[in-house]
Amino acid sequence: MKLTFDWADLAPLTRTPGTGGALRVTPEAFRVDELPAYPLSGDGDHLYLHVEKTGHTTAFVVQELQRQLGLRDRDIGVAGLKDRHAVTTQYLSIPAKHEARLPTFSVEGVRVLDVTRHTNKLGMGHLAGNRFTVRVSGAPGTAEQARATLDALVQFGLPNYFGPQRFGLGGLNAEEGARVLRGESRLRDPRLRRFLVSSVQSLVFNRFVSLRVERGLLAALLRGDMAKKRDTGGVFRVDDAEAESPRAARGEVSATGTLFGRKIKPLTEDAGVLEAEALAPFGLTPEAFSSRKGDRRVVRIFPGEARVTATDDGYEVSFTLPKGSFATSVLRELTKTNVDVDEGGSADADTDEADA
Repeated sequence: MKLTFDWADLAPLTRTPGTGGALRVTPEAFRVDELPAYPLSGDGDHLYLHVEKTGHTTAFVVQELQRQLGLRDRDIGVAGLKDRHAVTTQYLSIPAKHEARLPTFSVEGVRVLDVTRHTNKLGMGHLAGNRFTVRVSGAPGTAEQARATLDALVQFGLPNYFGPQRFGLGGLNAEEGARVLRGESRLRDPRLRRFLVSSVQSLVFNRFVSLRVERGLLAALLRGDMAKKRDTGGVFRVDDAEAESPRAARGEVSATGTLFGRKIKPLTEDAGVLEAEALAPFGLTPEAFSSRKGDRRVVRIFPGEARVTATDDGYEVSFTLPKGSFATSVLRELTKTNVDVDEGGSADADTDEADA
C-alpha cells in the first residue's frame, strides 16, 4: 500500500456530476473564520485578540507577537492553525499585563479586529469549528450542480477524511512516519517524529472511512463499532447494530475510526474485521503506534449553514464544519477534482484538535 495521499484512493460519497473549477485563485477566494467554543466574559487576566490575516501562517503571527511584544511562546494561546493561502480570522490570547504594548504590534497583512478580556488562556482545540467561504472559478459545471451535491451532504453527511494538508508537500509525510514506526528513521526531533507518525494514523483512518463508503456503511453501524452521538458527543459501543442503525441513518449517531495509540483499544467484532482490513496493507500493527496516545475520530460529519451562490465564472460556496475537519473534503465532493493536492503543508482545519 502506498504511503502517500491521493484522492483517487478515497471513495467519494456523492454520485452527482462534479463542477470542476479552480480554487485559491487569490487569497480572498478562500476565507476561513474561526468559530469560538465559548462566549468571552469581558473580564480576566487574558486578552483575546480577534485577528484577521492574509498570506501568513498562524505560526508566523505568533512569532511576531513574541518578537514585538517581548512574549514567550508559552504566553500565547492558540485554538487552531489556519492557512497561509487564504484570508483567515482566529483568536489568539496573551497575558493582559501586556495590554499597554499591544498598540505597537504591526504586521503587513494582519489586522487586530477586536480585543476582549477572558478568564483563561486559549488552548488548542478551544473552538467550535470553522466557517468556510470559497469561490470556485472557471467551473464548467453549474451552481445548481454544486447546490444539489451540497444539499445531499447536509442531509446525509460526508466522509470525514483527513485532507492533503495533513500529509505535507507531495503527500510524503507518511512515508517518513512509517520509517519512524519501523525504527528506520534517523530523525531525532521528538516533535517532528510525532507529527510524521500522525500522518500514518491519518492515512489508515482515511482507508477505514473509504472502505465504509465503498460498502455503503458510512451511515450504518457494525457490531463492535464505537459510535458517537451527534448532539452530546458521547461515545458508546455498538452491541446490536440492527437496533442502533436507524439512529445512524437519521444522522443522530455515527461510527468512529481509530487513530491507533497506546490509550485506544482497536475495534472488535465486525467493525474490528473492517479496521484490520484497513490497516493490513500498510504492514503495521496497532502496537506499532505505542508512541502516540491515540484517539477516536468520527467517520462522518455534517456541514452547517450551507449555501451556494452563482458568480460570473463559477460559484461561491459557504458552510461550517466542526473542529478538526477539512473543507477540502466538501470541495472534493463538489468539484470531483484533486483539491489542494499541490498545496500540501497548508492547513484549513488540520490542527484544531488536541494532538493524538
